[in-house]
Amino acid sequence: MKKLLLSVVAMSAFLSASAQCTELFISEYVEGSGNNKALGIFNPTPNPINLNSQYRLVRYSNGSTAAAGEANVVAWSNLGNHIIASGEEWVIVIDLVDPNGTGQTAPADLALQAKADTFMCSDHNVKYAMFFNGNDALSLQKTSNGGTTWNYVDIFGMMGDAAMVNGQSWSDQFPYDGSLGKWWTIDHTLYRKQTVKQGVTTNPSPEFIVTAEWDSLPVNTFTNLGTHVCDCATTGIKEIDNSVSVKIFPNPSNENYFAISSTEAIENVEIYNMLGQEMLDKRGNKTDKAMKVETTGLPKGIYFVRISCLNNKHAITKLTIQ
Repeated sequence: MKKLLLSVVAMSAFLSASAQCTELFISEYVEGSGNNKALGIFNPTPNPINLNSQYRLVRYSNGSTAAAGEANVVAWSNLGNHIIASGEEWVIVIDLVDPNGTGQTAPADLALQAKADTFMCSDHNVKYAMFFNGNDALSLQKTSNGGTTWNYVDIFGMMGDAAMVNGQSWSDQFPYDGSLGKWWTIDHTLYRKQTVKQGVTTNPSPEFIVTAEWDSLPVNTFTNLGTHVCDCATTGIKEIDNSVSVKIFPNPSNENYFAISSTEAIENVEIYNMLGQEMLDKRGNKTDKAMKVETTGLPKGIYFVRISCLNNKHAITKLTIQ
């Protein structure tokens, strides 16, 4: 199990309690090249959650409104106990690890395999819920009566989206069905926004707007799997005051730099990765309220930027490097 490692003081500014943080949700989505498929399931609650008998994952293929048979359903009841501790992301990777596999049995990348807490669905002809593509919807479901009824805990995509019968991916521009804009749900890694505190429990209508709750990372980006941050209180996270207002741009950044605009003169800027490791430390001149920070050499991924200003004022914000 990979833990949310935010014990570094610089990381502790941004989480606060919320009544929304009461149930699991899908926190990361990997639809990569070949058979690189993975999901992150995050526990934002203050208590551990056992997946064993109450939860299942369901795939809705190519715009379908139903799961089309048990082959598209993965129940965790036959996989033993899987306990997700508070503040942890549980990583599911497609169960294709045989280096001699080809085609539909070709192995996932070793870097992705190394991120797995569990592997699921190794036979495309028997169980293929994890063989999702960019036009498939997914739902995380929960039962409270032993499987007689199942309720949506989270929905990714849109079930019954007619555009996905022949389409390949949801996109980032209206009508979000892949006909305009950039494709997001195929050949991408998607990371749930920090502000999201609960799953989608009603099928999106009239369209699935992927940009509303997800940040996009390039294909085969596995760096952040196993860690997740959201605005929920979790064990071991302390609050400090964001006592200065800042903006960073462009964000996401693919320009090898970003700029900072602050309401106070900037003294210092630190960048941390998702493991709480300091990646960059740059001094300001203590007089300017704006500065440019070079990011050349930083791997693509999600980072936290801590801006320190005069009079012991601080702010922490998230940065995505593409």
